Amino acid sequence: MTYKEHISVLYKECFEYLITSENLSYLDMTFGGGGHFFSFLKSKKLSKAIGLDQDIEAFNNGKEKIKNSKFSEFAEIIHTNYYDFLKNTDLKFDCMLADLGVSSHHFDSPERGFSFRFDAELDMRMNTTKGETAKDILNNYSEEDLADIFYIYGEERLSRKIAAKIIEFRKNKTLTRTKELEEICFVSYPKHLRHGKTHPATRVFQALRIYVNKELEVLENSIPLMINCLKPGGRLGLISFHSLEDRIVKHKFKEAYKNDQDNLKILTKRPIIAAEEEVRLNPRSRSAKLRVIEKIVL
Repeated sequence: MTYKEHISVLYKECFEYLITSENLSYLDMTFGGGGHFFSFLKSKKLSKAIGLDQDIEAFNNGKEKIKNSKFSEFAEIIHTNYYDFLKNTDLKFDCMLADLGVSSHHFDSPERGFSFRFDAELDMRMNTTKGETAKDILNNYSEEDLADIFYIYGEERLSRKIAAKIIEFRKNKTLTRTKELEEICFVSYPKHLRHGKTHPATRVFQALRIYVNKELEVLENSIPLMINCLKPGGRLGLISFHSLEDRIVKHKFKEAYKNDQDNLKILTKRPIIAAEEEVRLNPRSRSAKLRVIEKIVL
């Protein structure tokens, strides 16, 4: 399937903070559609660029785009999760970036099961070659465990009611489709709250996606490895899209600085957010927050 492009958020801000000199080595930990990756390459300030993506569709698309570009001699993409790469590499980089949001491609690909806009099987895995699917979790986990997932990873206030409705549904048939889960969430909400700004299924779908892909655990365990992979003078930028991610980035940066104040500097006391013009052109950027940390040259 053709990988659908999406607009890279906070591009100007990422470029300003990360691309600070010439002949830089760059690691893009979430290649996606390659927006940041190829934009940075076109600046002619990179001497080496590596992209990572655990999604096989993103990997195949990126491999083909790099092959057919003028950057193929010093740019490459690797099919891997960034945590697995970081824990097994000795490479150091001048600039590193991770866009932690789910790409538009995933939401717009019905068969992946990320969105309740389409009727599809509940999968939600970034790497479709391994791991539990959302369907596995919804049909095999206990009511208490499901409620905890919805509350912890989605901050869903009606988590217990929704979990109870899922258990009730499971008595008669297996829960397999996105529209089935959407309906369960919808009827779990009181009638006066069903048509608010946020759809009743939004937080449950977010929670399942995060849990299926172990997004928060991977991020928390990876940040120290990311910082360790920086060259002296190198900078790490992380773009988050919800409070759970941003909280982890903020605390892990502070923790790293506290433990190594002579070698690290947090460049963003407050997260960088999209300007009004970018939000107008790309509503997805509204919730994006960029934080940057630097390894000081001694």
